[in-house]
Order: sequence, then structure tokens, then C-alpha cells
Amino acid sequence: MIDAMAATTLKSAVQGASDAVAVIVPSKPQPLIATYKDLVAEVTRFQQKLAAIGITHGSPVSIATVNSYEFIVSFLAASWQRGIAAPLNPAYKQEEFEFYIEDVKSAIVIVPKGAYEKGSPAVKAAQKFKAAIAESYWDATKKEVALDVKELGQLEGKGKQPVLSPQPEDIALVLHTSGTTSRPKVVPLSHRNLTRTMRNIQQTYQLTAADRTMLVMPLFHVHGLLCGLLAPLLTGGSMVVPTKFSATEFWQDFAAHKANWYTAVPTIHQILLKHPTPNPLPKIRFIRSCSSPLSPTVFHALEKTYNTPVLEAYAMTEAAHQMTSNPLPPAKRKPGTVGIGQGVEVVILDDKDNIVPDGTEGEISIKGENVTSGYLNNPEANKTAFTKSGYFRTGDQGKKDEDGYIVITGRIKELINKGGEKISPIELDNVLTRNPAVSEAVSFAIPDEMYGQEVAVAIVLKPGQKLSQEDVKKWVGDKLAKFKIPKKVYFTDVMPKTATGKIQRRIVAEEMLKKEGRSKL
Repeated sequence: MIDAMAATTLKSAVQGASDAVAVIVPSKPQPLIATYKDLVAEVTRFQQKLAAIGITHGSPVSIATVNSYEFIVSFLAASWQRGIAAPLNPAYKQEEFEFYIEDVKSAIVIVPKGAYEKGSPAVKAAQKFKAAIAESYWDATKKEVALDVKELGQLEGKGKQPVLSPQPEDIALVLHTSGTTSRPKVVPLSHRNLTRTMRNIQQTYQLTAADRTMLVMPLFHVHGLLCGLLAPLLTGGSMVVPTKFSATEFWQDFAAHKANWYTAVPTIHQILLKHPTPNPLPKIRFIRSCSSPLSPTVFHALEKTYNTPVLEAYAMTEAAHQMTSNPLPPAKRKPGTVGIGQGVEVVILDDKDNIVPDGTEGEISIKGENVTSGYLNNPEANKTAFTKSGYFRTGDQGKKDEDGYIVITGRIKELINKGGEKISPIELDNVLTRNPAVSEAVSFAIPDEMYGQEVAVAIVLKPGQKLSQEDVKKWVGDKLAKFKIPKKVYFTDVMPKTATGKIQRRIVAEEMLKKEGRSKL
């Protein structure tokens, strides 16, 4: 019997029936299939290997491998050993690895097979800071996840440590914020933070052991980690884990391995919509969208194409991922909103930290057991991040509608202030993407002598489509107030995105202005 309420660590949270399938990694000729019994045994063995080389309470374990069985095993083993898992994007350059390895003071960096001999960027960065280096991979001969230690680094002489049991208040995971407006901040998340989010996600989507997700979000990000990996483990469910997202293989794997739901960023949904719809259509219980605004146009296209409810959620690293979500039918789901608080208290605050009435815009702020206790080694950021009454400020502007559903109007720092009129870039983006010729659109502020800031937009057109600046201005003018019409329209072939597919609004703005020879914002 699964008792989600009793789970307060990532060890007690792995609750599937021993003979039930937990993880499927699609591969040729045969997929790798692990039951819960296999997974627990493998994580236990790997934990013992980590303890044997000196990993103990508080040791930061950086994991720079792709989505894989070895990632899942090493991530869970690090947290079971009271270590701190610190997943890293395996595609980082050496300079980026150096920043993150130094920042979290990695005791060990886990890399893929062959990385050491090649002198990969992660290996060179680890050597610079004397972190231990180990390759991890599925050893098909021994039928186990290998931990092949190449250099002990700072663990030299530390000796074998006892095998530990995690505690709810232990830090299980550290991740960095995206750092789009400042230096990335380190977010520590405890076992209690993570297990609370896992329960919240379970309850939002009524996940059970019968559910199997197609995990295509990277596991170095909270979206993939919490909703794709950890929540299903809590419910005794299972996951299909390809090493990377492939639109051409997505539906084949989805159908072949009998998945029934998936969660992704809008970019992935849009890529799937551009590819042929599977025939016959598999039975999809729901599709979840998160980490970036989903335009109502894409929402309706997804529901129509895949004949399933689309549920948009709202999340951030500091909240151990999910804060709000649109609920499953028969409850109402509203395109253009991110739904209601899910096990999290959500309020809208004015600039004096008072809660404002529904319909009034302010800063979306949250309180809950899932929320980080504060940034690591950053008292200044912590001073401004929390209100006196304990709410965490998200930095997003929004409001509650008449049903209490949250409407996000934009990052407070990204709102366009045109002569005192605040313009939501998300509202503009949604209007622009409704144009049948537009593939992607991003709105942002540009400097203006008269108004301080003016509205600009960058647009990627669909193949074979044409639009002029005037066409775009007329389209917006027909649908929104005159002061929201963009002064400048840039056409581009590609939008810069984060590793998780989120369009980087600030970088788009800088690139467009640079092309024009204007100064930065």
C-alpha cells in the first residue's frame, strides 16, 4: 500500500511494488527495463560505492550525464547517502562547468563513459578544482550501474565512510536559478521540500501506479526531476526515459512502451505539433505544460490534435518546481492562466506587501512546505526574497481572476513601462502567436526618448510566410489598445533559448538592439 504522506525523504518516497516496472530506457535491440526491486537494489549498491570513496553527509555530488538509468541511480544514491545532488547540463562548456563546480564546491563530478580519456569539459573543470572524477554507465555484462573512479582528487585519504540514512531536513539537491537578470543564485532544496512537491503533483494529476510518463525534460532541471522522475516514483508509477527528446521517435516510444501522459515546455509541444500526428492516436490521459507561458493558440491546437486535456502549470526552482496548475476535468481549465495553488498558498501582494483583491495586479507570492528556506550564502538576496510574514516573492506580476485562477502578466523586471503605462510582454506574445504566419514571438522594451521605453517585438515566421512591419502593427492594433502597438518589429530566423527550451527575452532584446547598433537596455 502506497502511503505518500509518510514519505519525507527521497528514500522513503520510492514506493512502487517490487515487481512493478519503474524505469524504461528505450534502446536497440532491447530497452533497459528496471522494476522497483531492481531500482532500489541498484541505488543501494551505488550508495555503498559512493560511501566507499568518501562521500558522506553534505558532500556535493555533481552529475553531468544525460537522461539515463545511471543518472537516476546516481541522483537517488547521492541523496540517500545524505550527500547533495548537483545535476549539471552535460552540454556546458568548460568555463560553465568551472563556475558551477567551484560554486557548489563539488566533492565529485560524475561523467559519462569515455569522458575522462577524451578530456571532456566537465573533466577538465573538475581537475581544476581537485574534485574526484568518476565515469558512470550501465555495465551490460555485470548488469549494474558502474562507478569507475578515475581520480580521487580531494577525496584522497578520506577513506571509507559509513552508509547513511537521509533525514527530512537534509539538503538533497542544489540547483542554480537561471540568472537572466543577475548572477545565478544557489537554491538548496531539502528532502522535505522535494517530497512535498511530489505529493502536490500526485494530488494535482491524481497519479497512480497505473500511470506511465514519457520523460523528455532534462533531469538537470526541476521540471524533469520533480514532475517527470520523482512524482511518478512516489506513486508507484513508471517512466519512459529516452536519452534526449526526439520528435520523430517520441510517439513511437510513447505508444510502444504504453505511456499515458507527458509534461514539457511549450517549445516541445510546438515541435510535436509540427510533426505527423500518430495514427492510431495513443490514449493520452493528459498533457502538462510548464516552465514558460503556453499561448492559448498552442493550448487549443494540442487539445484538438491529441484529444486530451492540456493542463498549464506554474513553477520555479525556489518552490521545488510546482506552485499552481490547472486541474483535471471535470474542474475548469482555462487557457491563458496557470490555474490555482496546488498544496501551496498563493497570494498577490502590492508594493507594501498587502494582499490585494482578486482582479488587482501585484507580485505573485507563495508560502508552503515545498519552498526553499533561502539561497545559499546570499543574505542580501534572502532579505528581499521573503516578506516579513514569510511569503516568498516570485518576481512575477499577476492577478487572480474571478475563479481564483492565476494570470501571469510578466516578470516584474521585464514589464514594458511606456510613459507610466505598464505593458505585459506575455499578453503581446499571445496576440502575435495567434497570427497564422507567426511561429514564435517575443515582446520586449527598447529605450525611447519620449516615453522612456517603447514596445518592440521579435518574430520568427513560419516557413514560406511573409509579414511586413505594418502587417504586424495592424494585427496588434486590431486586438489591443493603441499604446501597446509595437514601435519596432524585428524579423529573425531563430530565438535564443535556455537548455530547457525557454525563450530568453532579455537576450533576444540585446541581440536585436545590437543588430541595429543601439545600446543595451
